[in-house]
Parts: sequence; C-alpha cells; structure tokens
Amino acid sequence: MIKSAICELLGIRYPVFQGGMAWIADGKLAAAVSGGGGLGIIAAGNAPGAYVREQIRVARSLTDRPIGVNIMLMSPFADEVAAVVVQEKVEVVTTGAGNPSKYMKDWKAAGIKVIPVVASVAMARLMTRLGASALIAEGGESGGHVGELTTMVLVPQVCDATTLPVIAAGGIADGRGMAAALMQAASERYETAMAAVLQLTAGQVEDLCRRYPEVYPVNFNCPGNVTVSGLADQIGAFCADVKTAGGRAIPLQVRGAFHSPFMHDAAVAFAGELEKAEIRQGSIPLYSNVTAQPYGNDTAQLLARQIESPVQWERLVQELIASGVDTFVEIGPGKTLTNMVKRIDPAVRACGYGEYLEELPC
Repeated sequence: MIKSAICELLGIRYPVFQGGMAWIADGKLAAAVSGGGGLGIIAAGNAPGAYVREQIRVARSLTDRPIGVNIMLMSPFADEVAAVVVQEKVEVVTTGAGNPSKYMKDWKAAGIKVIPVVASVAMARLMTRLGASALIAEGGESGGHVGELTTMVLVPQVCDATTLPVIAAGGIADGRGMAAALMQAASERYETAMAAVLQLTAGQVEDLCRRYPEVYPVNFNCPGNVTVSGLADQIGAFCADVKTAGGRAIPLQVRGAFHSPFMHDAAVAFAGELEKAEIRQGSIPLYSNVTAQPYGNDTAQLLARQIESPVQWERLVQELIASGVDTFVEIGPGKTLTNMVKRIDPAVRACGYGEYLEELPC
C-alpha cells in the first residue's frame, strides 16, 4: 500500500479518507475506518453540536486511532460544531460548502489538523495562507460538490497553487481514475515536462534522447510525430537540439513526465490494486499500448506497465492493419487519432464516430 506525506501528517497507515456522508458517517463507521488504518470521518451535516459530540465519544470508545469530523459550513449549527471539535480534541477537521476562515485560528490553536475541501485555485491559495494542513481537491462529480470543475481538471491546478499535500476526491470511480490520480501524485515529485517532436523520425528522436540522462521517448504517434518526457531543464535543452536537427519541438501544457520511468511509483501502486481485481478476457481483442499486441493472461501486468512505458500507437495501428482492419473510428471530441492513423497508412479509412454513424443504414 502507498505511503505518503498524509500518512505521516495524520499518523495513519493508509492515505485513504472516508467521506463525510451526512447521517451515514457516524461514530461507528469512523471508528471502523480509523481502526483499519485510514482516516474515519464523522459527518456533522446539519446536525446540532450535541449529536456530533455524542458521535465523537462513540468513536473514541471504539478506537484510539485519529478521527476526523467533517463540518458542512452551510449548517445552522456550524458555530456549535466548530466549538465542539475543539472541546473534544478531535485530531482532524475537514470542511465543505463554504469558507472556514473564521474558525481557522481557534482550530490551529487547539492543535487540530485542518483540511478544507476546495473547488478553486483561489480558495486553495487562501487556505494555504491561513495555515491549512492539507487540501482536498474535490471535483463537481462528487456528491455535495461546491464547484464546477471536474476532478481531473481541478486537482493539477490545485497542486500547482499550493505546497501543501493534496487529496484528490470526486470523480474517481474506477481503475482509470485511480491510475490518473496516482500519476498526478508521481508527477509532483520532480520538475518534469513533455514535448511533442515533429518532422523528425523516431530513430532521430531516440538518438537525441540518448544525449540526456532523463529524457525519454514516450509516445510513438505516427511518422514524424513522437512525444518525449523528462526533467524540465533537460527538456528545454532537448528542444533546442531538435531545432538544430531540423525538427520542431512543441512544449506540452502538462507538468508530469507521463509514460516514463518517473511514473514508476504510480505503476507499482496501481499493480498492487490490480492484484485485488478479477480481470476476465473479453470476447473482442483488446490491444495493449505497451506491446501493440492483444492482451492475454498478462493483462494486469500490462495495465500497470503502461503507466511507465512508451505508448506504441504507430506500431499498434500497423498490427491492426496487418490483422485485416481497414476502418478506424475515433470515439471522442476531436480528430487527433484519426489524423495519426491517416499518417500511418493513407490507404485505410479513418474517421470520427459522427461521420461513421451518418453512413450507417437506418
């Protein structure tokens, strides 16, 4: 299981927070989660202070591990509950649906770790200035959300706006969401960057990468289009070398060195989670980005490896064509992959799903 700064900060074994679900997350549930190594959180919701005090004492009777209380700041009892958590010496307070600024001084004086839910960069910066211990970046997909940005849009922006630990919440409902969160966490460890290299062959790009110890070719998209990842300062010098070699380098608006060795910790963590999952073979062949071959009995290993391995898109398309595929339909809002397929083999048909559906017989 992953260890993180949050574990050290709160004295918990696993970097997992139980959600503050009103009238569900009571003292018994919070105690069970804290006893299991996560952070159990009692939901204050719209409850009065007396109820919250009772639930804190229930939790204390069941575990000696740290517990938290989530305070919904729109509650008419918010002031009461804010005082109760001080009196009961709660270890952690999370807040939602409002600005907790007026309570921060008293909570900090009581030694409480304050971890507000934030839905914007502005709130993240304010809470950082006021002395929050960490931040929860929660996207609009979550129940009880307070903002409009989705989780995977919000989390990187909050990470960029603060030096505090950030807990991702909201739109994480499956393995893909978890992998994205793990990769975001891995990208925060180093100053990394990515760049698209155009007008050079894959071999030329690989030769240029060998000049730098921490620059890697990570997306073989199509002829004359390769993406690289690496340390930010080395990527800058690499881009200058690309220009000298007659190519064009376009820095990408991302901070992570995705699909490179910088993602190793995320890959290991994801592999651990995949070991708990039952993965069944599909009836339709599904191709791996890592091997450009159909998944077999090694699906779990390849799913984890793709986090830290180059995407072999050009080779994958070539393998599909060799197997008899003559039509590629892009399911998405743009034509990025469609255009790449046309560059790989102009003889095959590539189009967006809208165009494809229009041509189907009624």
